[in-house]
Amino acid sequence: MISVLIADDEHLIREAMANLLALEPDLEVAAQAATGPEAVAAAREHRPDVAVLDLQMPGTDGIAAARAIARQLPDCKCLIVTSHGLPGHLKRSLEQGLKGFVPKTVSAAALADAIRAVHNGGRYIDPALAADAISVGDSPLSPREADLLALAADGDPITEIARRASLAPGTVRNYLSSAVTKLGASNRHSAVHIARSHGWI
Repeated sequence: MISVLIADDEHLIREAMANLLALEPDLEVAAQAATGPEAVAAAREHRPDVAVLDLQMPGTDGIAAARAIARQLPDCKCLIVTSHGLPGHLKRSLEQGLKGFVPKTVSAAALADAIRAVHNGGRYIDPALAADAISVGDSPLSPREADLLALAADGDPITEIARRASLAPGTVRNYLSSAVTKLGASNRHSAVHIARSHGWI
């Protein structure tokens, strides 16, 4: 029997996944969680074989929660489910060592197959998402440019972004200017939109 942890902040979706997976003869839902920190705590308590984590949750996103679970429970395999299947999210997940990445539009049977695959040491990536990731290519942004562009997403002035990043305003301006140029954007707001649409921030 494969024990499963399901973490999703949307109660209805979480319950539906749990109920559908419970119908599989070899799967057992050991625990549920609504946030990243809850998922990590539940994994520590219940020690599931596989953690199914929503990409975007309050507190800590699914990728960060997966990293924390992997550190504390190396035998627990993590699988990301998402309604935001952007190429950058998939690549970031794979870079962090996750073995599975599927959209929430998959069937219950496909999700069960994904859980079995990662549990058995394999990998399960939704084919359409994999094709999109290949066609889009890698992010042209450096990690620092991506971080600062993410901080700029709320429209804060340069001085506030600099304060939050503990950098000089001129340094922030230079990084953001570089990001705008690399993305072929007209300004930083346009650059934020482009980077978000590809899942690069």
